[in-house]
Amino acid sequence: MSETPDVPRASEGKPPVVTPVRVVITLCLVAPFVAMLWVGSYAKVDPTFIGIPFFYWYQMLWVLISTALTMTAFTLWNRDQRARKSQNGGASA
Repeated sequence: MSETPDVPRASEGKPPVVTPVRVVITLCLVAPFVAMLWVGSYAKVDPTFIGIPFFYWYQMLWVLISTALTMTAFTLWNRDQRARKSQNGGASA
């Protein structure tokens, strides 16, 4: 017989590891990396914004967007953890 790894199952009463909320959290955290690593999309001068080339203001805009996305991910993570804790009857998940 072959051994199967210990994989949590829904029938054991544990919530699934991958949930829609966790997918959204992952997307919120990965989006800034993808945006900044895809240099070809913003390596240009035009359009300028108050005299600042696109290359610079695009990156500065992502600082603000990244902050908002990280705050969103943090809030969703805290809600998810509270829901899991209450689902497990107060035990840490």
